[in-house]
Amino acid sequence: MIQVKQEGLKLNGTHQLLVYADGVNILGGCIYTLKENAEALVVASKENGLQVNADKTKYMVMHAGRNHSMKIANSSFEGMKQFKYLGITLTYQNSIQEEIRSRLKSGNASYNSVQNLLTSSLL
Repeated sequence: MIQVKQEGLKLNGTHQLLVYADGVNILGGCIYTLKENAEALVVASKENGLQVNADKTKYMVMHAGRNHSMKIANSSFEGMKQFKYLGITLTYQNSIQEEIRSRLKSGNASYNSVQNLLTSSLL
């Protein structure tokens, strides 16, 4: 049973909606729960005069082999295999390798940008 309360969207007593300054995360243990929670968000948004932007809305199911588009209220949301959220790369396999690769690449780029300064004889 889904309940929309002032302290957040809850499913079986667990918060399923995490809201940040520029984004919303909807949690669900499976695609069906995720869809129900997204539908509740769309309904609550409409009741408050807001609209969910389908072009900017994506979803990802952890440990899913494939992602299809999810249709809610005449809008289609795209499934993702990975995305960057709050600076961290999340993958559907819940793998950290892509995040490590990304951080190493960023660190190497930073080092290479100041390498001449670090090896300067003027220091």
